[in-house]
Amino acid sequence: MSHDYAAQKAETVRVFEEMSTQNGMPDSADIDYFLIPVAEDANWRALADVLTRQGYACEYFDEDQDAESPYLTATLLDQAVSAQGIWIGEEVATQHALEHGFAPDGWGLEA
Repeated sequence: MSHDYAAQKAETVRVFEEMSTQNGMPDSADIDYFLIPVAEDANWRALADVLTRQGYACEYFDEDQDAESPYLTATLLDQAVSAQGIWIGEEVATQHALEHGFAPDGWGLEA
């Protein structure tokens, strides 16, 4: 699967700068990366296992849990908040997600 990492990084930086301007940003926060299944053989358990070994805390939500569609949240706990820091975590999560039939669907912060 081909993926445009440069466009994804540019979007992350744009969103980060917009959020910083509008609301400010905390010095540190838990950073959530949202990953959605895009392939018939998407395997959230295998993806969660790989990401957990990379330091992410993972939780899978399916449609039975009031989610509109299934998704996996991969969270890096207590991270310094910067556009570059968010991107590094996002790039790693995306690489593994694509290998397991998932695609990135944004990120968020929990202070």
